[in-house]
Amino acid sequence: MRLSEISTYPVKGCHRLGHQQAAVASWGLDGDRRWMVVDADGVGVTQRENTALVRLRAHPSAGGLLLGADGYPELLVPEPTGADPVQVRTFRRRPLRVGALPAGPAADAWLSSLLDRPVRLVWLAEPARHVERGSKKHDPGDQVSFADAYPVLLTSTASLAALGDWLTEAGADPVPMTRFRPNLVVDGAPAWAEDDWEGRPMRIGGLAFRAANPSARCLVTTTDQETGVRGREPLRTLARHRNIGRQLLFGLNLLPLESGTLRLGDTVELAD
Repeated sequence: MRLSEISTYPVKGCHRLGHQQAAVASWGLDGDRRWMVVDADGVGVTQRENTALVRLRAHPSAGGLLLGADGYPELLVPEPTGADPVQVRTFRRRPLRVGALPAGPAADAWLSSLLDRPVRLVWLAEPARHVERGSKKHDPGDQVSFADAYPVLLTSTASLAALGDWLTEAGADPVPMTRFRPNLVVDGAPAWAEDDWEGRPMRIGGLAFRAANPSARCLVTTTDQETGVRGREPLRTLARHRNIGRQLLFGLNLLPLESGTLRLGDTVELAD
């Protein structure tokens, strides 16, 4: 098995960035989901509520973040290291809040115009627990960015191909891997082999990871990541074929156990 894709999402919910290589820390890939758009209550705004986020191209730059979108001038946002923290949470239903630093009025105005609603941009300077203890079988602890629950998401090309066959049989078009917004994509594993990896140690490019739980998928997978147009697939087909424990599963969450660098073509191995 080998690593065939590496992606990060600098702002939670934004368009992906592809990489030839990426540094890995305990809370995920370098620069991945360190920024988040929040509403007036400090709750994260995601593609679940606003598909216009697919238009947002965000690129980490020295000491900050470059925001871009078609029809908008680029805006360089410095890391707000001197700002007073505000309390935010990734989802409204989660009681845990974390301290994040506000990016400032220029970024807020730029994003509010793009998303057509009042929002703010915040930056997570340090990893923080925002998933309640005991709520996950494999606790991510405080080593997580603004990701939904776990630092890294891995998917398999063979599983996507199998899903594509089911979609074709149902009279629907196959969907690209971008619908699932993974960080890492593995080539060379049998379809759905990742179902059996839960709880096992792994090595990717020589770096140690622990496979956590399979990833339960949501409405975001029905959103075209280039246009923002939303449909019914692949959730409808996942509901027929991958409804396991009342969750629609695709992909596997990972916890990094050491720091280093991943590169395209790195080997992926399961430990005994």
